[in-house]
Amino acid sequence: MKMDSYKRLIEIIDANLIYCLIPIILTLILVELIFKNRFETKKVLNLVRWIMIIYTAVTFAVYFIGMAVDPQEYAFVNRATGPYAILHWIMLLAALILPLSLLKRKLASKFWYVLLAAFAMKIGMYMERFIILFTGFHRDYDTENKTSELVESATYGVGVFFVQGLIIAFVTLVVFEFLKRRKTTIS
Repeated sequence: MKMDSYKRLIEIIDANLIYCLIPIILTLILVELIFKNRFETKKVLNLVRWIMIIYTAVTFAVYFIGMAVDPQEYAFVNRATGPYAILHWIMLLAALILPLSLLKRKLASKFWYVLLAAFAMKIGMYMERFIILFTGFHRDYDTENKTSELVESATYGVGVFFVQGLIIAFVTLVVFEFLKRRKTTIS
């Protein structure tokens, strides 16, 4: 029961925050390029960094505990020794090491490195979507209508994550700007 609740909570956090990290960071990069130190982009990037670190640490701790307690539930053990073992190990290490490397402040202050770490966190999901989308294009037995529905569905999903990311980035920038102004008026 607790694992089901945890999985549902992770799905909610993934859909509403983690999948939106790339658009959030891209928005911060764009705001920083356009407005050069006008907004609190570095502080928002630091917040994103800590979200990524905490999410990675908690997710992998529960994942490894779950693998030890109920290994049949977790397919990684089978995949880590199968024909695509090297790819699964690369995805696991990228999703674990890159986000945790953000503990080093010098790396965490670089927008592009945080963007790379955000991509690495969910590289398995991106690969899965990529494979599903492109195998849908190459089905000889499928009607054209089904392929166009698949493309529309994938485009819609990406669009939703980008809009969510933009909104989260702008709201966070507004909150940090408000806090900065409030702090200066109180002082």
